[in-house]
Amino acid sequence: MADVPQVSPETRMLIDGKLVDASQGKTFANVNPATEEVLGHVANASADDMERAISAARRAFDDTDWSTNRPFRQRCLEQLTDALQTEREELREQLILEVGCPRMLTYGPQLDAPLDHAISYPAKLIDDYAWETDLGDAVNMRGGIDSRRVVKEPVGVVGAIVPWNYPFEVSITKVAQALATGNTAVLKPAPDTPWNATCIGRIVAEHTDIPPGVLNIVTSSDHQVGEQLTLSPHVDLISFTGSTVVGKRIMEKGAATLKRLFLELGGKSATIVLEDADFPTAMMSGLAVCSHAGQGCAIPTRMLIPRSRYAEGVEILRATMSGVPYGDPQRPDVIMGPLISEKQRSRVLGYIERGVADGATLALGGRRPEELDKGWYVQPTLFTEVDNSMAIAREEIFGPVLVVIPFEDDDDAVRIANDSNYGLGGAVISASLERSLAVARRVRTGIVSVNGGMPYGADLPFGGFKDSGIGRQNGIAGFDQYLEIKSMAWPAG
Repeated sequence: MADVPQVSPETRMLIDGKLVDASQGKTFANVNPATEEVLGHVANASADDMERAISAARRAFDDTDWSTNRPFRQRCLEQLTDALQTEREELREQLILEVGCPRMLTYGPQLDAPLDHAISYPAKLIDDYAWETDLGDAVNMRGGIDSRRVVKEPVGVVGAIVPWNYPFEVSITKVAQALATGNTAVLKPAPDTPWNATCIGRIVAEHTDIPPGVLNIVTSSDHQVGEQLTLSPHVDLISFTGSTVVGKRIMEKGAATLKRLFLELGGKSATIVLEDADFPTAMMSGLAVCSHAGQGCAIPTRMLIPRSRYAEGVEILRATMSGVPYGDPQRPDVIMGPLISEKQRSRVLGYIERGVADGATLALGGRRPEELDKGWYVQPTLFTEVDNSMAIAREEIFGPVLVVIPFEDDDDAVRIANDSNYGLGGAVISASLERSLAVARRVRTGIVSVNGGMPYGADLPFGGFKDSGIGRQNGIAGFDQYLEIKSMAWPAG
């Protein structure tokens, strides 16, 4: 391992404007997935702590002008941006340590991209958004003339539940959009990666004018503490990013109080490489499954190659993936670090065993690297001769495993890509932009990369079809996610 930089993590939670320990004094360990060593400890909240946070958020929404004072909200978000910018490098080191994400990725979606845009975009949208729409005068059902207006208002208290794979990116995006639209929030980070969230809490408490209770951050190793957000009648909306299994549980448990939901869930995205594509370039897209060890919901984990060029594509993929630099996430050349936990590694290895048992050909990798005696690593793994009915082609593995499926023609490729319970991401590659776009429009997913384009950004809605979720994050659609619609009419004077 390279020398590990020293960091100064925040171990306390943010509840009602104060940085506090857990009420029962309990803590839990934050473990480095690259070394399996304990990095430190953080407050382990109880049910009572979560209830205090929910009550604080409810009071801040109901009893202050946060929901209506747009200039003040904008100023607070600008303060948050400025303060986070000053701690960029501290956040970078904390993310590498607790997430196991390669340093290279922190200069993109893990840190720099959201830090530079995730708050500034919704903060600016406060000025530009159509909060009220005048529909003009019209005859009502009684024959009179009414003036009519549609008004957008914040939902209320948002429960934001965050995964461990891109924790800062997801947390700051949810916080910025929820607060910019006038809501208050309780943020529950994943127990595997608490430090980036507690850092946000410290910065809010020490460097912004965000009022007490507007944002609360509760860390806990107990998932039942997070479920209180779903069950509480005082929480109006759940914004959840994570697995489809948990998303369905949130829908079920939230039904009792008719929770509004934003769910960004799993994926089994497919890259369709058409026969006229430049194959040496197109096959480079297979490396995406190695990025952050495949721990990304929209990473393409199925590659569809025309049968006429299947053998050629497989050979290029094998050579390309065999050269992927993986290992110590501190190394500047590494794109693939460890999996987040021993449990996740066991899950990934179990799927690899299942793929072999189901008759797929293990063309590369598939094991723990012998040269790395510490850390929860799995080699870059390539399966060929895969049928789309196999478990490795249908279920989300969340590891560095790429499956390669042959197809006959464009129609067959679209059929295979859409033959999935998921519909989050995908990609189409062809020498013809017109052809790529024609195929992309038929793929049933929330985002599609066309000829290497990147459908990601603070102004681009992100979310999926089918089991990949409900609603969209980012862009104007993401802003809408946190708002209610009110229609008003009064006699025209």
